[in-house]
Amino acid sequence: MTTLGTDLAGVVGSAHVLGSADLLDGYTTDWTRRYHGPAACVVRPGSTAEVAEVLRCCRARGAAVIPQGGNTGLVGGSVPPPGTARDHVLLSLRRLDKLDPVDTLAGQVTAGAGVTLARLRDHVAAAGLSYGVDLAARDSATVGGTIATNAGGMHTLRYGLTRAQVSGVEAVLANGFVMSHMSGLVSDNTGYDLAGLLAGSEGTLAVITAARLRLWPAEPVAAVLLAGMPGIGDAAAMYARLRRHVSLLACEYFEAAGLGLVRQAVGLPPPLPRSHPGYLLAEIAGTDEEEAAQRLAVAGVPDDAALALDNSSRAALWAYRERHTEAISAAGIPHKLDVAVPLSRIGEFRARLDETVAAAAPDARLIVFGHLGVGNLHINVLGPPPGDERVDEAVLRLAAGCGGTISAEHGIGRAKAGWLRLSRSAAEVTAMRAVKAALDPDGMLNPGVIFTAQA
Repeated sequence: MTTLGTDLAGVVGSAHVLGSADLLDGYTTDWTRRYHGPAACVVRPGSTAEVAEVLRCCRARGAAVIPQGGNTGLVGGSVPPPGTARDHVLLSLRRLDKLDPVDTLAGQVTAGAGVTLARLRDHVAAAGLSYGVDLAARDSATVGGTIATNAGGMHTLRYGLTRAQVSGVEAVLANGFVMSHMSGLVSDNTGYDLAGLLAGSEGTLAVITAARLRLWPAEPVAAVLLAGMPGIGDAAAMYARLRRHVSLLACEYFEAAGLGLVRQAVGLPPPLPRSHPGYLLAEIAGTDEEEAAQRLAVAGVPDDAALALDNSSRAALWAYRERHTEAISAAGIPHKLDVAVPLSRIGEFRARLDETVAAAAPDARLIVFGHLGVGNLHINVLGPPPGDERVDEAVLRLAAGCGGTISAEHGIGRAKAGWLRLSRSAAEVTAMRAVKAALDPDGMLNPGVIFTAQA
């Protein structure tokens, strides 16, 4: 009698079925190091046909499947659940890295699920176009993973979340059937938007193998502004003034605590002559640096600010924001809580956050940064043990109480499944569960992600 491992080796080749503990660890532990679970093996298919056959084998053997892209997720959704069960197969899509020539007439490109964002962006830039999603993890994050989590990033303000970039998708259902709608037609109103449905489904409905992606004309950057702020309320007011006077590609926020960690980890000099509680970073589109500087002056930029006009200077200012995630990770295993609140209440949320965190974790270190222009804040708490969820619940309840969402761009994963009802009504959860049951009746795809047994 054959085993699941031999069945899978017959599909993808024995070199692409990994079973030894030293090879599994890099796949079964997520980027934060907070989430980890056992897997029977890692299987690495090289085509959509192989993905389909892998799913058929796993279904026949009663094995759960955990789809994974670059494993840069922050909510435990791309690794197996904890425990001793060994009937989980981790399905790595990294080998699905085909990247077609850019369709310059349509302004689109077809990319395999394993293509990294960095490679995609370089590829389309050569055709004078741009992809709307950019993340600090661009060298590892993949097309499939970012669609599955509906990732955002620094340019969400300009182009929207990943769902807005997807014009078509190819995916394999739990029963091994291939679903493909990749024409990329903008005017296509034939029934349900399945590509939109799979964006944000976190591998619970199907395994994304390729996508047809919308591209944008490359927009030159005129300037990057870094300005000291008394706090996030003032930064939000500054953002409102900026958007009336300049064309914004991004508007970010971070604080003195995060800046200190970044400088310690990377060795960067102070960005401004004086220190401030908060910092606003804005990227301004355009070709006329002088005009951008004049418009910023009209907007009322604070005296203590830096304006970068050339490529190297702009990158230097961006580093203070982009290096936050790695600096926080170097300081410990963080509780990473990605939330969004209305800009009208973001000052209230931040004012209550310190005492909320202190009540749940008195000795914790709090690091706040994020995409200010869309109200998306990344709350990072260092100190509590990985399994202590009291601070998670406190922060998520605070965000929901301020009219916000418990997940702005990273998904629900395993980390937030217990609090899904803070952002979704009972009717919505029932409808979502019905979709899950229709497409994955055996519950083999990413069990425990988005939904708990009760939620």
